[in-house]
Amino acid sequence: MQINSREEKHFAKSEEAKPLRIKDAEGSYLISEEGKRYIDFSSGWCVGNLGWKHPQIDEAIRNFKGPTYIYPHFEYEPWFELASLLSEITPGKLTKCFRATGGTEAVEIALQAAMAHTGRQEFIAIDGAYHGNSIATQGLVGDSPFFNWKKLKPPLTEESLNDLEKLLKGKKVAAFIMEPVSMNLDVMIPKAAFMQGMQELCRKYGTLIIMDEVATGFGRTGKLFATEYFDIEPDIMCIAKALSAGAAPIGATLLNKEVGKSMQEENYPYSTYGWHPLSVAAAIASVRFFQKHWDELQVNIQFMNEYFQQRFSQMEFKKTPKMNIMGMAMHLDFGKSDYGEKVTERAFKKGLILAEGTTLFPALDIDFETAKAGLDILEKSL
Repeated sequence: MQINSREEKHFAKSEEAKPLRIKDAEGSYLISEEGKRYIDFSSGWCVGNLGWKHPQIDEAIRNFKGPTYIYPHFEYEPWFELASLLSEITPGKLTKCFRATGGTEAVEIALQAAMAHTGRQEFIAIDGAYHGNSIATQGLVGDSPFFNWKKLKPPLTEESLNDLEKLLKGKKVAAFIMEPVSMNLDVMIPKAAFMQGMQELCRKYGTLIIMDEVATGFGRTGKLFATEYFDIEPDIMCIAKALSAGAAPIGATLLNKEVGKSMQEENYPYSTYGWHPLSVAAAIASVRFFQKHWDELQVNIQFMNEYFQQRFSQMEFKKTPKMNIMGMAMHLDFGKSDYGEKVTERAFKKGLILAEGTTLFPALDIDFETAKAGLDILEKSL
């Protein structure tokens, strides 16, 4: 068959695209080339936590007068401002901040930092989780010919601690990495007893704790960072996605003082486009908005969390789902049935976009009318 279209001939896709060509996006809506408005309950998988084209962040980009680019070996005042802001808002004692272009690079830097500080080469991750698209980050949760990763099987309960200790006992593990709430494992919420026990075991065996807050950070679960639910003090934290509310690519790796010192002495990471000036302007505006409006955002998150759960409880599903919900991270689990995928596809045709597998990540500041309209479509798609 002859290939004529530019898309098929020249553009490589990693997976089958949805039949939707985006022309614009605003608030909780995506607009197609044909002008159809879709209610967005996916937020680009936890990127648009403040909706699309957020006024304050848009204004920061429009008014940006800084340099086009900064060579990484030079200095730039807004870098210091953003690093200071991130150290202020993140939990624990994360005082040193490294620049990254996004989540994958942020995790790569975290792995390098853990090896530099401990002198160890092994890592533990949750089986089936997701931490990025590079060979190293893919190897964390899959089979890799290059690295020796260990996997801890979910669910994460107090009983899991015995398995974790077996993996740690040899004192060869540089770090244990996890999302405090595993978004790619259907919003899997660990038990508090596991999290406390995990921290104690990691301290006992000299293993660092990496909290991957790329998807969970910036309010998605109802706390500014999901780590705060569990009273964990991470040695390293990775952030990206909602850091700029999707306005520009950016990520960051935050380390405590001791790990940061080891990283700078042993293996300072180089990132050509890490913290591009325009991305930094967007990120600073985003962080400052969260600082100023976090209380009112929390009120809306709590209200919407209760409203969504109320609506779910009233819906007549063909197969009753298990509901994994924390803040504005929600997954309707239908087990091995493909019912959830069918509901997601029917909802898409009616104008509602869900994340994969009947997962919902609405904007944190979504208004009631939009939330109700989206849930009405969901109910009509059952």
